[in-house]
Amino acid sequence: MDLAANANTILLGLLASLLAGLATVIGALPTLFTRSISPRIQDGLLGMAAGVMLAATIFSLLIPAMEYGGGGLPGALVAAVGLFVGGAFLDLIDRYSPHQHFIKGPEGGGATSSLQRIWLFIIAITIHNFPEGLAVGVGVGSGDLGSGLSLAMGIGLQNIPEGMAVALALLSERYALREVFLITLLTGLVEPVGGLLGVAAVTLMHPILPWALAFAGGAMLFVISDEIIPETHERGNERTATYMLLLGFVIMMLLDTTLG
Repeated sequence: MDLAANANTILLGLLASLLAGLATVIGALPTLFTRSISPRIQDGLLGMAAGVMLAATIFSLLIPAMEYGGGGLPGALVAAVGLFVGGAFLDLIDRYSPHQHFIKGPEGGGATSSLQRIWLFIIAITIHNFPEGLAVGVGVGSGDLGSGLSLAMGIGLQNIPEGMAVALALLSERYALREVFLITLLTGLVEPVGGLLGVAAVTLMHPILPWALAFAGGAMLFVISDEIIPETHERGNERTATYMLLLGFVIMMLLDTTLG
């Protein structure tokens, strides 16, 4: 692949992850009309987001990782190792970075940090969003444009309920509407950072592609299991969240089948 083609791929990966990240602002739009949405609806929408992420992880990251890794047992081993490394990487960041979840409360080595509470929230969302941007970048950099774009669309789709959850939580902390939109936007802009790193890495060092796909998949799975699903089950709405997870999974599966 020549230099111009590499540059075009990197630019496309950056733009795709940027658009996916900007979808968080769409999720904040309902706060223009209401300051509260029922917990059941919030948990259901976040459950759908988890389903989209889960399907994207399987169809757009792990299956391609096995294929690019040589197929059969060798490909499965590459995917398995990359998956565990990606999950462990997110675990270390989650374990030692001071952050606070809107429902679960403080976590990380700095749970008693003197940082303002809002910055602890922002760090938590950054930890969450970075692997999503990384996944989009790696997906686009794989060379399968349809799969990469379906992944970007899926991540953007699940960013909408996440953006809404962030905006509503900020409003509950008595932040002004302008600040709510600005902070929600900034949390989404974490994704193009991950996207740029992901697409540049696999474009300039193509042999790492299967490992990068699996790494991004493992990081996404960690976020789904450790962060999103537990949050949707905290308030007694686990059945609603589960059915919405199934719906999100089907939506992403159809997107991947149509565009991939």
